[in-house]
Amino acid sequence: MADERKSYDEIVKTAKRLYLDDQFTFRCGQDLDCFTHCCSDVAIVLTPYDVLRMKRALKMDSSEFLEKYTILPFTKDQKVPVVLLNMSGEGKRCPFASAKGCAIYANRPWACRMYPLGVAEPKNPNPDDKRFYFLLKEDICHGHEKGRAMTVREWIENQGIEEYDMMGTSFKDLMLHDFWEKGETLTPRKMEMYHMALFDLDRFRRFVFETSFLEKFIVDEARVEAMREDDEELLDFAAQWLRFSLFGDKTMKIKPEVVEGHKAAGEAGAAPSGG
Repeated sequence: MADERKSYDEIVKTAKRLYLDDQFTFRCGQDLDCFTHCCSDVAIVLTPYDVLRMKRALKMDSSEFLEKYTILPFTKDQKVPVVLLNMSGEGKRCPFASAKGCAIYANRPWACRMYPLGVAEPKNPNPDDKRFYFLLKEDICHGHEKGRAMTVREWIENQGIEEYDMMGTSFKDLMLHDFWEKGETLTPRKMEMYHMALFDLDRFRRFVFETSFLEKFIVDEARVEAMREDDEELLDFAAQWLRFSLFGDKTMKIKPEVVEGHKAAGEAGAAPSGG
């Protein structure tokens, strides 16, 4: 089935563009003969906020969740880690799908909430080239032209997508960073940093609080305390740290004494070779 589905680029080029106040007609429910068919043999790319919500709903440590429910495919051209929901077993079915629907429906991933809508957003939009939506019409889905007509705006509100979009802003900024436009790639070590900070959030919390991390960076004390318990606050901080560590953006400040220590160490190391 997966091989028969159109590519994203092909759909974007040919599909009718929808904007927030445009309408479409769609319904999903147990009475449809296709119910949960879309939960099999499909690549669900997880965002950091998806993982946060799912591991928390399941009361699991992020490392345990990633090991049990995700895979990290890797290709030679891949620039950053991509986390996919692990579709395994007969029919390559989502581990949370059942005859009654999604077992974690309130915390389902962004991609599942959006369906059957797709979204395309230019990096540097102009008035004639702005964010738009489009319908994903696949043979496996029989919900099109059923139910009541609704606007894209209504769908986004009803499916709880706004919170996911808001929490995904920092992640999107990382993915659209100019670093990638230059054809740069991350070293294996930086790939590991990227994966840990964004997806393995409980491990990142241990890294922040159980190492010398906070001895090196200037971080507001109120934020430090918030990050101890607040996953959303920690995830936002992780994105700032990655922009600093991976791309050299000025999103973090190193403590002056640490800077001076590095300078002193550099001068001491240079002295022997200087004469």
